[in-house]
Amino acid sequence: MHLTNQITSIAIGSFDGMHIAHQVLIGEVEAVVIIERNGGYLTPGHKRAFYTDRECYFYHFDKINFLTPETFVQRLKSDFPSLKKIVVGYDFHFGKSKAGNAQKLKELFDGEVCIIEEVSIQGIAIHSRKIKEYLKEGSVQMAALLLGRPYRIEGRVIRGQGLGKKALVPTLNLHVDHYQLPKEGVYATRTKIKQTWYKSVTFLGHRISVDGSYAIETHILNEDLEETEGVAAVEFLEFLRDNKKFESLEALKVQINQDILQAENIK
Repeated sequence: MHLTNQITSIAIGSFDGMHIAHQVLIGEVEAVVIIERNGGYLTPGHKRAFYTDRECYFYHFDKINFLTPETFVQRLKSDFPSLKKIVVGYDFHFGKSKAGNAQKLKELFDGEVCIIEEVSIQGIAIHSRKIKEYLKEGSVQMAALLLGRPYRIEGRVIRGQGLGKKALVPTLNLHVDHYQLPKEGVYATRTKIKQTWYKSVTFLGHRISVDGSYAIETHILNEDLEETEGVAAVEFLEFLRDNKKFESLEALKVQINQDILQAENIK
């Protein structure tokens, strides 16, 4: 990275989720240095930049994990020649084998190092891993509390079986990569198509009543958007029910209609 920037303050971390605690760090600085890893993200890759007005710079973990704490700090000073202040979380580690921590950074950097203590909301410590735990339980409202917004995934609209339109309700089928997916089941959601948000019901999980394949399907309430192409975003508002097997498509359709009625009443 060759930079001629005049940035004097940065926050460093993985910032997966860009949650409330991350925003506390980011609020102290001019720019964000994001350490990029692979897989299971709350907010993959460059999408983190959508949740801040600060400049974002990405260091891929695989390209820096061999650096000693000393050489990592030298890299920062080289990339940010005007750097005077670094902000990190209390649990920040860096350098080969995580040899460096927040206190070590204070020893190595000749400017100001600000260490942000643990941030909590309603007595719950805010961490990306905690948000992932809530998602795995289907507790999307708790995940939203810690994120400061509803949990969102994005995916490419793909062709489905056509079964929904014929026997059940029409759905958009999504191919989603890199995101941490919530627990299998049915959720009240809202879905963004192009620039418009629509109320929706979203199923994700194995289609155990049909062919057993894994699917992410969203049904847009009171709209006919079957010919949609491109990318759609889904925000999870409330868990409605677990994934379960139905003995017939008729029984499944009755349940889906109940799901739709429930979702319509959620604001």
